[in-house]
Amino acid sequence: MFRLNLKIALRNLWRNKGITAINVGGLAIALAAFILVMMYFTYETSFDKSNPNYKNIYVVGVCYPEFKTNYIAAPFAKAIKQNFPEVESTGLIKEGSFELTIKNGKNTLFTKNILAVDYNAAKILNIDPNGGLIKPAGDVERLTYLSTESMKTLFPNKKDNKPETVGFGASNWGITGTIAGVIKNNLHSNFTFDGVSVASKLGEGDNYDMNDYSIYIQLKQGANLVNLEQKITELYRTELLKGKTNRKAINELKGISTFLDPLSNQHLRPKAGNDAAYKILIALSILGILILVIACINFTNLSIAQAAKRAKEVGVKKVMGAFRFQLTTQFLVEIFMQCFAATILALILAELVLPTFNNLFQVQLSIWNLDSGLFWQLPLILFVITFIAGVYPALVLSSFKPALVLKGNFSTSKQSYLLRNGLLIFQFSIAVVFIISLFIINSQLKYMRNQDLGFTANQVIYIKNLTLFNNPAKFGSVSFDPLREKMLKIPGVKSATVASFIPGGTNGINSYKANGIKANIDFVNVDFDYFETLDIKLKEGRFFSNVFKTDTLNSAVINESAVAKYGIKYPIGQIITGSGIDYKIVGVIKDFKSQGFESAIQPTIYTIKDPFGSHKIQIMLKIEDNKMADALAALKTQWPQINPKDGEDFRYEFLDELYGKLFKKQEQLQSVFLAAALLTIFIAILGLFAFAKYITNSRIKEIAVRKILGASDIQIFKLINNSFFLMVLLANVISWPIAYILTKKWLETFAYRIDLPVLPFITSGLITILLTVITVSIQARKAVKANPVDALKYE
Repeated sequence: MFRLNLKIALRNLWRNKGITAINVGGLAIALAAFILVMMYFTYETSFDKSNPNYKNIYVVGVCYPEFKTNYIAAPFAKAIKQNFPEVESTGLIKEGSFELTIKNGKNTLFTKNILAVDYNAAKILNIDPNGGLIKPAGDVERLTYLSTESMKTLFPNKKDNKPETVGFGASNWGITGTIAGVIKNNLHSNFTFDGVSVASKLGEGDNYDMNDYSIYIQLKQGANLVNLEQKITELYRTELLKGKTNRKAINELKGISTFLDPLSNQHLRPKAGNDAAYKILIALSILGILILVIACINFTNLSIAQAAKRAKEVGVKKVMGAFRFQLTTQFLVEIFMQCFAATILALILAELVLPTFNNLFQVQLSIWNLDSGLFWQLPLILFVITFIAGVYPALVLSSFKPALVLKGNFSTSKQSYLLRNGLLIFQFSIAVVFIISLFIINSQLKYMRNQDLGFTANQVIYIKNLTLFNNPAKFGSVSFDPLREKMLKIPGVKSATVASFIPGGTNGINSYKANGIKANIDFVNVDFDYFETLDIKLKEGRFFSNVFKTDTLNSAVINESAVAKYGIKYPIGQIITGSGIDYKIVGVIKDFKSQGFESAIQPTIYTIKDPFGSHKIQIMLKIEDNKMADALAALKTQWPQINPKDGEDFRYEFLDELYGKLFKKQEQLQSVFLAAALLTIFIAILGLFAFAKYITNSRIKEIAVRKILGASDIQIFKLINNSFFLMVLLANVISWPIAYILTKKWLETFAYRIDLPVLPFITSGLITILLTVITVSIQARKAVKANPVDALKYE
C-alpha cells in the first residue's frame, strides 16, 4: 500500500510539475532566507554562553540624571565584596584607550585593545591563558598575554608557550617588556582583545572621582537581584557622601543611582549603550519568519486550489474502503516530500548566499558548523512547515464526499474559497509593509547622507599616533606646535590640529558648573585650529587663537546645546567651572552632529587645558583634494622626522569613512529590507501566477461562452483581473496602518529624522497593483486567445 501511495504521489507531482516547481522553489527561497536568519540569531544571542558562570555575572553601572555609564571608580569593587555576602566575587576591567605598537625585530604588531583585568575579573570572565591562569606575585607585577593571532604576527615560527621579550612603542622608545604567553581570543565574546594584561589588583590609589574601570560581579545562586541593586545604590551614595558637608552637593548625589546589567545584555542591549543591534536582530528575525509564512501560505493556497484535480482519486479510494486518516497521511507524505526537496535546495541556496551575508553583517557563519544548532533546528523546521503548510490542504482533500465528487461536483467549500483569498491578501499585506518600509529607510538614509552635519569630514585625515600632546605637559607629553609647523610645510596641508576625541567616536564626560547650574556634559580637549580644520561654524565670540595667551590656560568654547543646558543668556565672558579651573567662555559654536543622527547633540565644552581630561593624541589634517596623494606620500616619508617619538609607523584613516561607520547598522537594515521586499514580492507573485493559472483554467468554459456572446478581449481581461485587483487593494488598505506604526516607531529612534512621507504608501499600492495586473493578464491571455470551440469541447 505504501509503495502504491508513493507511486501515486510521485506521478501526481510530476503531472503537475509546474505547480510543484513553484511550491518547492518558493519554499526553498524562503527557507534559505530563514536558515541564514536563524543562524545569525543563534550567533548573536549566544555571546559568552561558553562561560560557566554566564547567568550569574553582572556589570555594575551608574545612572546619572543625564546618562548611564558602565565606567565607575575602582574602590567600589572592594566595597561591594566587603558589604554583600550574596556577591561571590568582584573584578575590575579596563579596555585599552589607544593603539599600542609592539615590536620584535622587523615584525610589528599594532594592538587595538590590550585588556587590563585583575585576577578576579579574569576568573569571572573565564579569561584563561594557555597553561592556565596565574595570579601575579605582587601588587605591581602584571602578566601580559597576547592572542594567538597577535603572537603569530610577532613570532611567526614560535611553537612553544615560553615568555618572550618585546619592544613597546616606536623603535626609539627603548621600552621593553615580557610577554608571558599566549591566550586564545574568544571572538564569540564581548571581551575580544589583541592581548590581556593580568594584575593581582587594579585601581590601587584611585578615588571616587576617577571613573575609569568597569566592575563585574559574580552572584551566588539564588541572590535577590532587585534587593541587591537597591543596596548597592545606597552603598554607592554613602561612599560618595563621605567628607561631603555641602547640602546642595548632598542633594545632587541623591539623583545618582546604580544598576546591575546581566552579561547576557552586553552584546545586544546594554543598559548603558546603544540597542540598535538588538532592534535590527529582532527586525531581521521577524522578516525571516514572515517570509517563511508567506511561502507556507503559497503552498497552502496552491494545494487547496489543486483540490478539484484530486477529487475523483479521493472518491474512488473512499469507495474502496480508505479511511480519512489514511488519506490525510498520504497527502501529508506528499507535502513532506516537497518540503524535504525544498529544504535540500534551501541549504544549497543558503551556502551560495552565505559569503555575501557574512560580508554584510561582518560575521563568519558556516552552515556546516556543528555548534551552530542548525543540525537539530533544521529537522524541526522541516516538520513544522510540513504541518503548517500541509495539514489544512490534507484535511480539505480527505474530506470530499465520494457520492458528490464521483458525480462531478468538485467544488470546494465556501470556507476554502474565503481562506484562499484571505491568505492571498495576507501575503500581499506583508509585501506592502516591506515595500513601504524600504522606501522610508531609503529616505531616512538619504536624509542622513545629504543633511548638513555642521562640520566637514571630507579631505580630513586622522593620523593614528601614540605621542601625548597635552598642554601644559603631563608626564611624557610634548607640545604639538613643532609638529604643526613641520606638517604645514608639506604642500597641500591646509591645517593641522590634535584633540582627545574625533567626530564619530565617543567624547569624555565631566561635571561643569555655570550660571548656578551643575551638570555632566561632554568635554573635548583640543588644540589651535581644531574648529578650522573641521570647518565648524562659529555662532558668536571667537575660536582659540595663539594671539591670546590665556587660551592655553583658562579659555573655553562651548556649543549651542551647552548654552541652552545652562540657560546662559549672554555666554561670551561668562565663567564655567570644571576640572578645578574657572574657564572663561570666549566663543560659542553651532551644534554639529558629532555622534550621528540617532543621538541628540550633547552639551559640550572645548578646552586647550584640562588637567583631568583625556590625552590629546588624535591628530587631524585638512588636505587639499588635488594634492591628497602627494601629501600622504610626503607624510609617510617624513613621519620619523615630523614625530620622532611616534617613530616610523605612519598610519591614517579618512575621517569621513570613520564617521560613516555610524550609519553601518542602518545600512545593514536597508540591505535586509531590500532583500526582504524583493523576496516577499517574488514569492507572492509566484503564488499569484500559479493561482491565476488555476482560476483561469477553471473558468475557461465561462470565458468561451462570454466570447461567443460578444464579450471583447478587454472585457475578459477586466473580468479576470477584477477579483485579484480588489484583493490587492484590500491588502494595501490593511497594511498601510501597520506600516505607518512600524516605520513611525523606527524613525523615532533617530534624534534627527524625516517627516513620515505619504509617497511610499501610494507607490507601494501602485507597484503591487501593477504587478498583479501584469501577472494575472499573462495567464488570462491564453484563455482570451483560445478558440471558444476548443474550450467548449474541453472536459
